[in-house]
Amino acid sequence: MTRYIFVTGGVLSSLGKGIAAASTAVLLKKCGYSVSILKADPYLNVDPGTMSPFEHGEVFVTADGTETDLDLGHYERFLGENLGRKNSFTSGQIYKSVIDAERKGHYLGKTIQVVPHIVDEIKRRIKSAGKDKDFLIVEIGGTVGDIEGLPFMEAVRQMRHQLGNSQVLNIHVTLVPFIKTSDELKTKPTQHSVQELRRIGITPHILFCRAERPLPTDVRKKIALSCDVETDSVISVHDASSIYQVPLNFLKEGVLKALSRHFNLGELEPDMKEWKRLVKHIIEPKHQLRVAFVGKYTGLKEAYKSLTEAFVHAGAALDTHIDLKWIDSETITADNVAQILSDVDAILVPGGFGERGVAGKI
Repeated sequence: MTRYIFVTGGVLSSLGKGIAAASTAVLLKKCGYSVSILKADPYLNVDPGTMSPFEHGEVFVTADGTETDLDLGHYERFLGENLGRKNSFTSGQIYKSVIDAERKGHYLGKTIQVVPHIVDEIKRRIKSAGKDKDFLIVEIGGTVGDIEGLPFMEAVRQMRHQLGNSQVLNIHVTLVPFIKTSDELKTKPTQHSVQELRRIGITPHILFCRAERPLPTDVRKKIALSCDVETDSVISVHDASSIYQVPLNFLKEGVLKALSRHFNLGELEPDMKEWKRLVKHIIEPKHQLRVAFVGKYTGLKEAYKSLTEAFVHAGAALDTHIDLKWIDSETITADNVAQILSDVDAILVPGGFGERGVAGKI
């Protein structure tokens, strides 16, 4: 029996739903469960392969050749497993498959609608990705309230209704901003985000609250009361020195306790020895190396996410911090190249499309 954990986001984008989903997956895997992750993106592109790196960041290509969102890279690095075609889909793929089926007569002349046809296809793909797994963690892209995300939210609502709480849990990632002028953490954005989620029929069981600093007890209690969740299910997701520290922070925050209570799993004790060693080498390395990163998309560093994360992991294996010096290849000429590269130990020249910046790379 597969248990489904849906991760949604509220207030604004870039709160770290992908890292939150991957960190939750790691903890469950380290407890001995079989875990997989799925990214469901509401945008209408069939895949991110034709999207500008400045628009969407890196395109992560899986082992089976699928062009996916960069969060799939996080999932693979955290889980230590190769993912593939079934671990990612977009609204574009969903609508295309339903329309193709309609053209072939599969619906026997029925009127094709978002409910049930689009929603049913979303549910079918989710269940396919979770087959033979103890847990499937599903990250819903975008922010609650987005028009294009409504069919995905309806699929989440229907799956909880059909499978029950014993198989479905909802996590909502939201923002608790700190206002310096008043020296306060503000809970109102979280309250409104949860209200919007509940308005469309989804009640979160756990809240991941992104904040600059740990949430004090009184703030947690306020959020729990206003959002109708248990106080220990209000998880402080404060800034960390490294994204790889987040699973350890989640463990301290009691994420597994909240998951165990909901799914009736008993006491969960993950084996995090190797993970702690990895984090120690990332945060407190003994050595340092400086590498020039000469690319054409340096204005958005997420365009090179897999490469920068590869440096993190390679550095951790060598107990070394890799200090990247970002260099726009368009600024390099024969006259200044020696000066620009005078303080580095090595150079990385990544791939790129088109003629722009090629001379600098050469």
